[in-house]
Amino acid sequence: MKTVLITGCSSGYGLETARHFHALGWSVIATMRQPRDDSFLPVSDRLRVLPLDVTRSESIAQALEAAGPIDVLVNNAGIGLFGAFEATPMATVRELFETNTFGTMAMCQAVIPQFRARGAGTLINVTSSAVLAPMPLVAAYTASKTAIEGFSASLALELAPLGVRVKLVEPGHGPQTRFASNGQQRMQGLVTEPYAAYAQGVFAQFMGDAPKTEATDVAEVVWQAVHDTSDRMRYPAGPNAVALAALPAGH
Repeated sequence: MKTVLITGCSSGYGLETARHFHALGWSVIATMRQPRDDSFLPVSDRLRVLPLDVTRSESIAQALEAAGPIDVLVNNAGIGLFGAFEATPMATVRELFETNTFGTMAMCQAVIPQFRARGAGTLINVTSSAVLAPMPLVAAYTASKTAIEGFSASLALELAPLGVRVKLVEPGHGPQTRFASNGQQRMQGLVTEPYAAYAQGVFAQFMGDAPKTEATDVAEVVWQAVHDTSDRMRYPAGPNAVALAALPAGH
């Protein structure tokens, strides 16, 4: 039986990915900063919930020691941010990078040794459809995710000779992501004049009637990426992400 460790499982894409792998017979280590009793995860001897803060090295070490050997790491933990860049404090930008970028890098660095020693393992780094086409008012967030795209592309070449695969899953925005809700406090005061009226239109379009990405879409694409032994690296997840990925380069 194979084991997957997934970060950011308290809700949304991480939660559904944990459910999906468990339903298909895997052993699942579902991690989150603060485990809750109402996490909606199945009760099973094949599923464990562990505390893990990807911004703290000691938390990473403790979680991996408790988890034991794993076959796949899914780096899903992240925070969103919507607002005018000029109004965004650099402390907030750094906080975004600490989780979305450096947290992902730290998890990879911590897990690579066991994968290298075994000559097998898969790293799945979850980014965003924001990396596929420019979008306004998410500049800092896009930067934090685009950094992981470049990091992963280079890391994939570095680890391939060792039998370790690196894949990118690029979800679109959907109703089950906590992009807005997990960043509400950080977003206070970030949509000021002259951006306020413009931002309302952008956000309305963002949340409009166009097809959205469901958590099940992302879980299924993560499953596909884990089991795809080809050299393919990028996997858009959800109809809006697939549509953006199909746009001509530079659009």
